[in-house]
Amino acid sequence: MNEIIIGIDLGTTNSEVAVVEQGKVTVIADGDKNILPSYVGIDDNGDIIVGETARNQYLAYPERTIKSIKRLMGENTQVNLADQKYTPQEISAIILKRLKAIAETYLGQPVSKAVITVPAYFSDAQRQATREAGEIAGLDVVRMINEPTAAALAYDAGEQEKKHVLVYDLGGGTFDVSVVNIEAGVVEVLSSHGDNHLGGDDFDQQIIEYLLKHLQETYGVDARKHSKAMARITRAAENAKFLLSEQPYAQIEEEYLLENDGTPIHLSIELSRMVYEEMIEDYINVTMDAVHIAMKGAKLAMSDIDEIVLVGGSTRTPCIRERLSNEFGFEPHSEVDADLCVAMGAAIQAAMINGQEVDTVLVDVTPYTYGTAAIGTLDGESYPFMFVPIIHKNSVLPNRKVEAFATSHDGQMAVDVTIYQGEDPDALNNVKIGEFRVEGLQDVERGNIVTLALELDLNGILHVSAEEKATGLEKSITIENALSNFEGSTLDTAKQRISSLFGQLDSSLYGQDESLVIEHEQPAAPEIEAAQATIKKAESLFETISSEDKEDMVDLIEMISANIEAKDIAGLDKPVAELNDIIYYLES
Repeated sequence: MNEIIIGIDLGTTNSEVAVVEQGKVTVIADGDKNILPSYVGIDDNGDIIVGETARNQYLAYPERTIKSIKRLMGENTQVNLADQKYTPQEISAIILKRLKAIAETYLGQPVSKAVITVPAYFSDAQRQATREAGEIAGLDVVRMINEPTAAALAYDAGEQEKKHVLVYDLGGGTFDVSVVNIEAGVVEVLSSHGDNHLGGDDFDQQIIEYLLKHLQETYGVDARKHSKAMARITRAAENAKFLLSEQPYAQIEEEYLLENDGTPIHLSIELSRMVYEEMIEDYINVTMDAVHIAMKGAKLAMSDIDEIVLVGGSTRTPCIRERLSNEFGFEPHSEVDADLCVAMGAAIQAAMINGQEVDTVLVDVTPYTYGTAAIGTLDGESYPFMFVPIIHKNSVLPNRKVEAFATSHDGQMAVDVTIYQGEDPDALNNVKIGEFRVEGLQDVERGNIVTLALELDLNGILHVSAEEKATGLEKSITIENALSNFEGSTLDTAKQRISSLFGQLDSSLYGQDESLVIEHEQPAAPEIEAAQATIKKAESLFETISSEDKEDMVDLIEMISANIEAKDIAGLDKPVAELNDIIYYLES
């Protein structure tokens, strides 16, 4: 029997996990809710909290809570959480680890493989960061698929009649639109376009600015200086947005929001849907421009679209449905749950990979053009950084293309290869995503041929190789930015760090000890077994000790775990002895 593969929608605002059972998709609930808010926090006891609890804490302790981390994926940055710094991958890994545990509780067995969805317009760096987050969480990410594609799978994957479907995906932090052909169980993405920094968070911010302006004009107070007041204003803005999806007016009330010179300030204001939709009109215009670009990429007219599928909670904004109805002449579909369909599609893809009976074949495309720079002609003049597209936007995945280039001068012994992502004919206006050097070329006249091969895999990760045609001299890399060096020992350290944060939470959630799976693979040395027993004993005390003692123990556990990973028996002596001393002190 194949190991179960789960499907995960790792969202900006909410995340979900799903699985296919007996041919049907189940979105797995955590208690009575099948949506996990994408919030991570540290509670009063110094323990990690994820989901609804963290979301509720955000109002009182915004400094101990992280939201919308997806917007930072792929960036070389860190966020502060309770005076500790974490990468976006680590925070996302905490959410994934929680989803993994929810699935394990439901299935009654450990889970180690997942299909994770990403926005269609996610860059190579953002996809790589998502894969790293999965690995830190203890998941083998067997496939990443684009969110609109996943939604199309969930929508009507078994459709036999040919249909052109527009998938409009507006989530909390990202926007994608894809044109999809569905026929005889084949889901083929024809084109995609989008914006990785446009979503419901931006709508919230417009309401927040409106409320801040009201407070400034009415009371002469700048609420930006008060973190807890800002957290309450943010939550009030989110709630108003939700209300305005159903009602023409939203009354915003926040009593005792803050004090100004000893006087309590109460927020009380009515916001109309008309005013709100004026606030976000520019954002909606951007999405509609993207729709037209996607339609052009698919070489289809508006009249060629048979169905419109709305994905993401932000699509509940009435003016979006109205704008799409006006453009295409018919109403978008609403029978598919906008919040759950992406996770459902991920589960369907996972089942397909696992060999389960699913009447669907998935054909996805790349949303970007990839290429290199070469000497050429731009605007009628010779230019050394002309962009040469190799894999074009909307090419079917997986995809491999090869182009030939020639050396530019006699005796050229090396070539520098720079890879760009974008559409501009000037390579310098596109995004540089990697570079390498091929040295040791033949000492010959100019015109020596070097072929450059670009290969995009099913996850949209780019592999590049350059070869001197005459000799076979080759240099190859996988394109990665600075964040993609988050691997090896650094990745292991992050994995240990996040595991330590959870303490015993994993085993208490699903009644399984994940380490048993690893330990059974081969017998461990007695010293390693003793060290592992010490770690377990230390972790069993986490719930009853101070945060200071816990921090000391976590540092030692990380050191011990690193030595176990490296099979450094001698290196275990000192940290194990120190950890045993702390345990003895705490138990005496």
